[in-house]
Amino acid sequence: MTLPPEPDRWTIDLANAQRMEAIAAFGFSERQARFLLNVLLHSGVFVERQYCSFAGIVHGQKSTDFLKTLVERRFATPISTGKLHRGRMFHVHYKPLWAAIGEPDNRFRKPTAQGRMIERVMLLDAVLDDREFTWLGPSMDKRRHFIRHLGDRLELRDYPHLLFGDGPEKTVRYFPDKLPIGMQPHADTHVFVYLVTRPSPMDFRLFLLRHVPLLRVLFRWTVRLLFPRKLVKARLAYLHAAREQLATPLHPSVVETLEWLFPERKRLAEPGAAPADARYLDVSSAYHTPRFRALYRQWLDDPRNTLWMAGSPIVADAIDRDNGRVECVELSRQYLHLSPLVDVA
Repeated sequence: MTLPPEPDRWTIDLANAQRMEAIAAFGFSERQARFLLNVLLHSGVFVERQYCSFAGIVHGQKSTDFLKTLVERRFATPISTGKLHRGRMFHVHYKPLWAAIGEPDNRFRKPTAQGRMIERVMLLDAVLDDREFTWLGPSMDKRRHFIRHLGDRLELRDYPHLLFGDGPEKTVRYFPDKLPIGMQPHADTHVFVYLVTRPSPMDFRLFLLRHVPLLRVLFRWTVRLLFPRKLVKARLAYLHAAREQLATPLHPSVVETLEWLFPERKRLAEPGAAPADARYLDVSSAYHTPRFRALYRQWLDDPRNTLWMAGSPIVADAIDRDNGRVECVELSRQYLHLSPLVDVA
């Protein structure tokens, strides 16, 4: 007799409870362990202000002792980029601590550029400021949550992903954006956070296209755009990009044209390809706007779904019913003091 497999009882709340116990075993209090769990899952780096706000305390002996413990035990490294005690970030890199939560090779553990660390501090603020949601961080957490939540309504290959390598060496990385996703298990609501780091929304367009198959099967969702102060002027460009990619389905005749154009564009990019014919030159110039450039890049990764989903009205209908939303949030805090680089938000 073949017995059925054991049911998957995983939930993000259960996983995080087990992770907190593992962190507390290193000698941290419940409050410290909870804060460190948020840091490990969503940023790998934090500033003292964030710990004080999370713990409901002011800068003083308690916060100093916590930071001193992390540094002296070599769990974290202080990174001083501005005035002392004002521009310090703390990068948590102690591998056994990451291994304790099941993420020994998480990229947040590795050193990176200061600008990237500042972006992670911003994302940690977004998570800590909104406790209405439970936040998913690591890609495996996101996969397990949505597979459990959606069952067979979405195939694994349709989850947000990027392809790396060629031929048999090709690998798939799911949920590659390293951005938090908020969920409310009893309200069937999800929030997809996107941190704006450039004036041009091209990367945002690709982010949306990667997530379209998932958005199509969710009941209620929000794409939350976080704007640092110096990039607030790009708000209209990002909203325009969202309107094009999500709320404006392509006409069937346009989809049909692109089904010919994109394979031809790919062929012409190959070495030794024959020159483009007159039809290609005429058609290609008409489909070279940012919307279609983003569609082409997504089509290269997913030629099976990209075009027919671009012509489907399902996501646009969700927006019309207010079950799908795109919202803009201006980050009220100042982050420039964390870096001497003038081009870092």
